[in-house]
Amino acid sequence: MIPYQTKIKKLPGTSYGEVVKHAYFLFNQIKKKTKRRPYIKSAYFDKQKIFFDYFLEHLFQKSPKERLKRLKYFGAALELMRKSKNHPTSEENPHKKGEILHRFAGLTTDRELFYAQIKEEKRNGKKYFMSCFPEN
Repeated sequence: MIPYQTKIKKLPGTSYGEVVKHAYFLFNQIKKKTKRRPYIKSAYFDKQKIFFDYFLEHLFQKSPKERLKRLKYFGAALELMRKSKNHPTSEENPHKKGEILHRFAGLTTDRELFYAQIKEEKRNGKKYFMSCFPEN
């Protein structure tokens, strides 16, 4: 898997409150573009929509320290999902047989490796952004 080189750095800030402000600013820009569920269109999936229904739910299952680490990569993950045409690693979800998990690799401008994970439902083909996280 070849990582996609983004043009965005990690979100700035040292505390959770600082990083959340930047992440919500980016998310609200996406949210303003539609009256319904927020989404972005992916280059890899031929401009199909990727929804954010499960992202916050998944994020708040993590500890505050882990949330901070993951949110720092939110902006870079958005660019990765929008523009990357590199093939992800795809595997069937071991917990649910009707889902496929796609994991895209990306590099920030600081050359830090991170991943963005997208869940695809086999039945209807809908895609949901699940998480973004650093390599380690």
